[in-house]
Amino acid sequence: MSGQVPGGREPVRGEEGTTVVTGAESGAGAEPETASVDVRKAQVGADSGDADGSASVSENAALHGGSRGTISWIVAGVAVVLVLGALTRYLEIHVPRWAQDTPLRRVAKSIEYPVYAIAIGLIGNVILTKLSLRERLSKGFRTEFFIKTGVVLLGASINLKILVTAAGPSIVQALLLITIVFGFTWWFGGVLGLDDKLRALLSSAVSICGVSAAIAAAGAVQARREQIAYAASLVIIFALPSIFLLPWLADVFDLSDEVAGAWIGGNIDTTAAVAAAGAIAGEEALQIATIVKTTQNALIGVVAIALTAYFTLRVERVAGGARPSPREFWNRFPKFVLAFIAASVIGTLYLQSVDKKTGAAHIAIVNDLRTWFLILAFVSIGLEFSLKGLRDAGWRPIAVFGSAAVVNLAVGLGLSVLLFHNFTV
Repeated sequence: MSGQVPGGREPVRGEEGTTVVTGAESGAGAEPETASVDVRKAQVGADSGDADGSASVSENAALHGGSRGTISWIVAGVAVVLVLGALTRYLEIHVPRWAQDTPLRRVAKSIEYPVYAIAIGLIGNVILTKLSLRERLSKGFRTEFFIKTGVVLLGASINLKILVTAAGPSIVQALLLITIVFGFTWWFGGVLGLDDKLRALLSSAVSICGVSAAIAAAGAVQARREQIAYAASLVIIFALPSIFLLPWLADVFDLSDEVAGAWIGGNIDTTAAVAAAGAIAGEEALQIATIVKTTQNALIGVVAIALTAYFTLRVERVAGGARPSPREFWNRFPKFVLAFIAASVIGTLYLQSVDKKTGAAHIAIVNDLRTWFLILAFVSIGLEFSLKGLRDAGWRPIAVFGSAAVVNLAVGLGLSVLLFHNFTV
C-alpha cells in the first residue's frame, strides 16, 4: 500500500525530504536503469489522484509499464497463487472428512483456511526459492489486491441494523478495547523505537481485526510492503494458537457462552480464526463472537481516517512547510475503505428488501467469494514471507505485538465480563 513502483522498489522520504528508492528489502530485482522512470511513474500516479494512489502504482504499473517478459512472469505468478489457493480450498473441505473417524477429527474440523493457506504458501516459497523462481514470480503475488477485495466483500456481510439494535454492548466494547489496545501498542512501540509506520500497522492489527486493519492502516500511512508482510505474519503467528487457547481458557474460567463469545470476538485478530474459535466454544458463543468481531471490522474506516489525518498533518509535515491540501489528504486515503463501508450499507439495505432465506443465500455467495480472495491473500503472504525480513526487524516488533496481545486479552476479558454477563442471544 506504500508508494511502490514496478519491481518492488518504493519511494520513501529521505532525511532532508528528498525522494530515494529502496528495493533491497523486497528483493524484487528491478533493473537499476529503470529507477528514475519508476519514480516518475509513482509521482504521476500520486499527483493524478489514482484510486488508493500508491497502491495503484504498485499493482497496475507493473502490468502496464513492463515488458512482455515481465507480463509473462506476472501471469505465471498469479497462476501459482491460484493453483495453491485451489489446493488450500481442497484441503479445507476434505481434511475434516478424512479425519472424521480418527482421534484428530475435532482438530481437523477446527482448522480454518488461513492455516492451510499460510502453510502451503510457505512450502511454495521454499520450493520456488530453491528453483530460483520466487523473485521473478513475486510480481504476480498480488497480496494487496486480494486482501483489499476480500475486505470490501466482508463489508457486505456486516448488517449495520443488527449491530445497532442487538449489539449495543459490542459497540461499547469495541470502542473501549480499540482505544486502549491501540494506545498501548502505539506507546510501547514508541518506547522501543519502532518506525511510526510499523507502529501504526501493529497497533491497528492487534486492536481491530488483524491483516485487514493492517492493510487499511498501510494505505493511510504509506507503509512499505515488507512492513505489511511482517505485520500480517505476526497476526497469523499469534492468531493460530488463540483458536484453541481462548475456548480452553473460557472453560477454565467457567465463562458463560455470551462472555466467552465476546472475549473471543474481541481478541482474536482474524475473522476466520474468530469463527473457528467460536465454533469450538459453542453456537451461542459463535454468534456473539461474530457480532463483536464485525463491530470491530466496521471501525476500520474510522481508524484509517484518523491515521491519514495524523500522518498527513503531523508525522510527515515539514516544519515551516505549506499545510497539506485537501487533495493531498484525499490522494493518500485508502479508497477501498469507502468501498467496504458502501458494501456494508448496500448489504444492509438489500437484506431489508428481500425475505430472510433469499438474503441469506445471496450473502452466503458473497461470503464464499470473500473466502476465495482471502485464501489467495494468505497464500501470497506465505509466498512473500521472508526470514530475512524477520531478522532485519529484530525482536522489538515481536515484543510490542506480544505485549499488546497480552493487554488485549486482559482488557478484553474484563470488558466482556462487565458488558455481557447479563446478555442473552
